Amino acid sequence: MVLVASSARWIGNHGFSIGIDDVQPGGRLNKNKSARILEGYGKCDELIQSYNKGMLKLQPGCDAAQTLEAQITGVLNNIRETTAKVCMDELHWRNSPLIMSQCGSKGSPINISQMIACVGQQSVGGRRAPNGFIDRSLPHFPRKSKTPDAKGFVANSFYSGLTATEFFFHTMGGREGLVDTACFGEFVPEALVDSRVAHRRGFDIGVVDSTLDKTIPR
Repeated sequence: MVLVASSARWIGNHGFSIGIDDVQPGGRLNKNKSARILEGYGKCDELIQSYNKGMLKLQPGCDAAQTLEAQITGVLNNIRETTAKVCMDELHWRNSPLIMSQCGSKGSPINISQMIACVGQQSVGGRRAPNGFIDRSLPHFPRKSKTPDAKGFVANSFYSGLTATEFFFHTMGGREGLVDTACFGEFVPEALVDSRVAHRRGFDIGVVDSTLDKTIPR
């Protein structure tokens, strides 16, 4: 009890806020991030070359294209996870986003990594960015390109700023999350339940709307 009261008094006197300094990466963090991204890009290039040569080992139940996408997605997701770990290890223990993540107040290591190190792969429908144009996701890339940059990988952080194509890919993933929140949140399911509460089965096996007191035609 004394600890809780002391903590509340300390925060009241000193405050708790987040500034731009809290998400500014250091030189060592930038170096480690660049090394992880270059290593992951190299693995993706090797997979793409194996796919083009027809030497890619297929996964069970998948063809060559599906196997390539699954393996590249795994490599790119690993980049974000490793950069998040490096980011958490490099931050000072008094870093405000780090404190919020560790105490369970708000955020996660991935959110901190996206602000400081790397936003990571953007997912649309559970996959990498689809081709919205002829054989390519955006007209900025060559046709049939399967590189991370051409398929929605955001190597920059929110602190460093996104390029035009990275920003577009990020909005694609954000739009899907916004729709999911609206459709599977609280409002729509409650509205559906409320609309069905007024309905009941009539004696003639029909559906009766209690609010209108009439049978709904089948």
